[in-house]
Amino acid sequence: MTDGTLTQAELFDVFSNARRRQTVQYLKRHYGACDLAPLVEQVAAWENDTTTDEVTRAQRRRVYISLYQTHLPMLEDHGIVDWDPDAHRIELLPNEETFEPYLDRDLEDQRPWHWYYASVTVVGAVVAVLAGFSVGTLSSGLVPFVALGLCVLVLVLAIAQRASSQSRFKLPFANRRL
Repeated sequence: MTDGTLTQAELFDVFSNARRRQTVQYLKRHYGACDLAPLVEQVAAWENDTTTDEVTRAQRRRVYISLYQTHLPMLEDHGIVDWDPDAHRIELLPNEETFEPYLDRDLEDQRPWHWYYASVTVVGAVVAVLAGFSVGTLSSGLVPFVALGLCVLVLVLAIAQRASSQSRFKLPFANRRL
């Protein structure tokens, strides 16, 4: 166990593995402590892009063995978790501000922001072209207003994307899988 001060090289080494990052993320979401079984199921679900109910026995077994034999002891050796292999209990030690930058953000909450931005662009381009050719009730005088509206919409999307990336703020239209 270390004295709690990890070098940047040690942090890179510890968090170079996705299972270790996912373990710490899971612990953070469960108030710093959990049993091994639910952790194994969730990590296996994340790795196989599925739900915990659909994780197979083989998938669980692979994750269990590597967490039990390799990853949890390494996290404990570096003073990140307290791991009790007999009780199958893991607790996150209170030094998370040190390693927070090395963790994956929002493992479960990956919104396709690029599709939102692309949709706004396509709609804006179509409206601008129609307004430019004065199709229907659209006139070329509307083009500046269309451009302004698109800029405001992109700004709102950018603010929503930034806000949703903050761990304490969740958008109401989140598509979460647990």
